[in-house]
Amino acid sequence: QIGLAFRNEISPRAGLLRVREFLQAEIEHFVNPNDKSHVRFDKIKDNKAYLFSRELQNQKGGKSVLMSFGEAVEKKIIDNQTLAYFLARTQLFLTTCGVSPLKLRFRQHLANEMAHYAADCWDAEIYLRGYKWVEVAGHADRSAYDLKVHSKATKTTLEAQKSLSTPRIENVIEAVPVMKLMGKAFKGDAKIVRAHLVDLDQEGVLALEKELAGGSAKITAGG
Repeated sequence: QIGLAFRNEISPRAGLLRVREFLQAEIEHFVNPNDKSHVRFDKIKDNKAYLFSRELQNQKGGKSVLMSFGEAVEKKIIDNQTLAYFLARTQLFLTTCGVSPLKLRFRQHLANEMAHYAADCWDAEIYLRGYKWVEVAGHADRSAYDLKVHSKATKTTLEAQKSLSTPRIENVIEAVPVMKLMGKAFKGDAKIVRAHLVDLDQEGVLALEKELAGGSAKITAGG
């Protein structure tokens, strides 16, 4: 999506870098969390870019290094093929716009910059005289966090289905409340407790089961 973004700048400064209104574009790309390969990765794997990994940033005097995207993924510097593919596409876009490859680098977020749910994050930075390195694009593998939160809030399943060549049977652990018994035990709060149990993931169900094995368990439901 492409559109205007607005920022509450009391005192706009730094030329065009800190303005109240600017045009912004965003791509939200969904992948299989168990397979983050990209069908077009082979087309860009030999492309090279200056990468400033968190390891290099933590070194005294560390500088970015020129490396192919294929090598970066192989060495797990970049977490996966899909993320590397979009870094390469950003590089192509920026150089097509006239940015010199020598003044363009990708800087990996440090551990204390990343959200707890993120798998990997990189910023495209351009060297500007008078400003030094300036971020112009951000790339984040946010895992499935956004979908899970939205799905939980809306009670809507946001899962894609994939046809398998051969059928596969998997054991799924989930809480299945028996409302007849819960009604007697919790009365007017039965629906609230049921909603909490239904929202538990597999780890949550197993943890609750383990606690109940000791005779009782305590949950916090309905806020």
